[in-house]
Amino acid sequence: MADTSAKRQLDSDKTGEPAQEVKRGKTDNENGREDGNESVQENVLSGFKTSSVLSDSAREKNIFIHGKVADQDAVVILEKTPIREDSLAELFSGSTLKLEMKNDIYSTYRLQAPPHLNEIKTTVVCPATEKHIKKYQRKESFLVEETEEDYKSVTLPYIQKQSFSVQWVYNILEKKAEAERIVYEDPDPDVGFVLLPDFKWDQKQVDDLYLIAIAHQRDIKSLRDLTSEHVPLLQNIFQKGKEAILQRYNLPASKLRVYLHYQPSYYHLHVHFTKLGYDAPGCGVERAHLIADVIQNLQSDPQYYKTRTLYFPLRADDGLLSKFKEAGRL
Repeated sequence: MADTSAKRQLDSDKTGEPAQEVKRGKTDNENGREDGNESVQENVLSGFKTSSVLSDSAREKNIFIHGKVADQDAVVILEKTPIREDSLAELFSGSTLKLEMKNDIYSTYRLQAPPHLNEIKTTVVCPATEKHIKKYQRKESFLVEETEEDYKSVTLPYIQKQSFSVQWVYNILEKKAEAERIVYEDPDPDVGFVLLPDFKWDQKQVDDLYLIAIAHQRDIKSLRDLTSEHVPLLQNIFQKGKEAILQRYNLPASKLRVYLHYQPSYYHLHVHFTKLGYDAPGCGVERAHLIADVIQNLQSDPQYYKTRTLYFPLRADDGLLSKFKEAGRL
């Protein structure tokens, strides 16, 4: 399926030279996420052997690599960290410049920053399964049209058969992992949730703020399961999530984008909180549904998301896409 935060998505991390902290990704049967500690670790990538580049982006300044760590398949994600405003003075005074070109008022240089200002965020998924490898490969995407009947006859059976693991989510809810990363929690079993940073955010600046609210309720897989009885839960996440972010990061609700994904990257209700203006992965209209709209739709029609035709993108190698093709729906 598509993803993560996390996400979760964990869709972006990095490593650099000189050797620095490397976080070892856990398997789906363990946490699926890291604890976020910043202690110096053994460089598990010193013997990494590259097999192939799965995808890269000059614009996003990241690269996804498949290879081996001690004869185990691994995916390494490298991403340049953002330049922070509070580091500019040191960046200018402590760097070296090498002139590349000068023409009238224009000049370009190659700047070598101090090592601690030239980090690469690194994520290591090891051992990586074929599913992990496919997840990060650059693939063509298709927009799928899913009716109520399609969900019942194609999507839901696929989800149930695959039995996608969300044990790492339960580990968070039960404080078995990442407890120190929790920004806010409402422990109520019906409307409660935990709020914590997505791994795509390094938490060093609010310009790319990205947090995930994970509901304590465990029987809501996705948008399709929501009815009017879940409105109090969504309202609670929306309101208290905004309040927690204002208190912790001094970012008002008017600067937040709060939404759900469909299809989600994992089948346990979670809500994305990102800074408005940050082009977060999956925030496009074909996948993101603003929580304010979701609440209003359910208030107008209690069965809105059970009956509505929904559209979402799937990659060419996604198993669900194959099921839609077999059903003659694509």
